[in-house]
Amino acid sequence: MAWATRFLAAVCFFAVGVVFAPDALLGARSGSGSGSGGGAATAAKMAHLLCFATSWGAALWATFIGGIIMFKNLPRHQFGNLQGKMFPAYFTLISVCAAVSVAAFSYLHPWKTASTVERYQLGFLLAALGFDLSNLVVFTPMTIEMMKKRHKIERDLSIGEEVGWSKNVQVAKNNPTLAAMNKKFGMIHGLSSLANIMAFGSLAMHSWYLASKLEL
Repeated sequence: MAWATRFLAAVCFFAVGVVFAPDALLGARSGSGSGSGGGAATAAKMAHLLCFATSWGAALWATFIGGIIMFKNLPRHQFGNLQGKMFPAYFTLISVCAAVSVAAFSYLHPWKTASTVERYQLGFLLAALGFDLSNLVVFTPMTIEMMKKRHKIERDLSIGEEVGWSKNVQVAKNNPTLAAMNKKFGMIHGLSSLANIMAFGSLAMHSWYLASKLEL
């Protein structure tokens, strides 16, 4: 994933550059605001729409559908190992999409001339990017490392190949080591989940703004 990390860093720096100096990086627009014309503006709108839709759809699936189905049907260690491979790719994808959305929206609505509503929307997009990056760089690696340590403890106790939490909860009542590891894992995983939900909520606020612009 080293190449993905470097690519994501480049995209994020580009997005920040567009926020503060859009014309210097992408050239002047023919007009301003959402009504600006030209190929560059159309490309920016397309990039923003596609990246927003991708991050919104991926977050919806991973948070509320795919993860829940896998947890309820896969042995717990198998589920955890699969999530350990999927989450870095998932957060890389939505972080790149969030960065592109920030860059495109900043180009179409420069901060100096943007309305109050547009500035709030840029804030929501930046918040989503920040929460996604915090998960990619901080919380997900910590969660995966903590999961591996707990898996080792559980294997020594001959649990973890069942579906669901029942055996873990039962054994942890009489095993302080497992109970302490459960507490640490729960705290890190909780922070990761909170960051993911906050990012999803920020995208939800932006979806309301985009819906208000549609004419059906």
